[in-house]
Amino acid sequence: MKAQVFRGVNQLSYEEIPVPTLEPDEVLVQVRVVGLCQSDIKKIRYPLYEPPRIFGHETAGTIASVGSGVKNWQVGQRVAVMHHIPCMHCAYCLNENYSMCDVYKNISTTAGFNASGGGFAEYVKVPGHIVQNGGLIPIPDDISFEEASFVEPTNCCLKAVKKAQIAPGQTVLVTGAGPIGLMFVMLVKYFGARAIATDLLPSRIEKALNVGAEAAFDARDPDLPAKIHAITDGLGVDVTLLAVPSDKAFFQALDCTRKGGKILFFAEFPDEVSIPINPNILYRREIDLMGSYSSSYRLQNLSADIVFNRRINVEALISDRYPLQDLSQAVDRAIAPTPETYKILIYP
Repeated sequence: MKAQVFRGVNQLSYEEIPVPTLEPDEVLVQVRVVGLCQSDIKKIRYPLYEPPRIFGHETAGTIASVGSGVKNWQVGQRVAVMHHIPCMHCAYCLNENYSMCDVYKNISTTAGFNASGGGFAEYVKVPGHIVQNGGLIPIPDDISFEEASFVEPTNCCLKAVKKAQIAPGQTVLVTGAGPIGLMFVMLVKYFGARAIATDLLPSRIEKALNVGAEAAFDARDPDLPAKIHAITDGLGVDVTLLAVPSDKAFFQALDCTRKGGKILFFAEFPDEVSIPINPNILYRREIDLMGSYSSSYRLQNLSADIVFNRRINVEALISDRYPLQDLSQAVDRAIAPTPETYKILIYP
């Protein structure tokens, strides 16, 4: 089969490699479409992982083969694939910190080499632990593979929305109106809150309004805090979701978030970045700082329901489609987006 193999920093090699062989409890999925995620891009561009590996984890496809011990799954079924499933009995899982679980982190779907998602290949193997514990999600007949590939990123965003306890009637600032920021806007609106978005690109500001933001502004506007306070009767927003790794966006969030509000870090910052802050700001204003990383097992069914019942319009986020052999060009496009670049999908 063909695969894009990570051979080193910024080195993707389109190669012929063996189709993964199955153990009795494993399933092989033919990849129909896989989303290009910012986390994939970081793994390709920075020395975070030893090569060789095959990345890609927002995967939807068709079951091509099942191990001799697999029950309840048949060849030909259309599935969305979750690349991590927690153990459900460690200290992290018992506290619902599923993404901190060692099993969650270390067992993954694979197309070969060190297991790393494996979606950037024609076939991906799903380990028995994932098969047996809900990592394959049947795709309804009326849902496209493209739509189904959004189940995993929807879960990640939904986890952040739930962690921040966003509720009907609240106002939420979303910093960054890329594909993740736009999904946040959709989810905030779906859960009955008002979304305000910021970005640097006029086209993304307009797109945020089109997908449901009540207001959207240029992030460089020096009057942004005053405009946010005017919209919120002088209080500020209840929650800010930081969807860009920017210290400027964080300090802007402090200016725009009300006393007793929450600021949630969703984007991963470079390790060398540090943000100095006077702790009295948090103490006196009772601002909660929190982070949200990856997906939540508890939200898997709700994420599938939101996508499969089209409660948000994930198709509105798709801007670019590339064949697998052009993955390097897709990464370049994501790094240097055009004004109309949002979600990029890859087709093996």
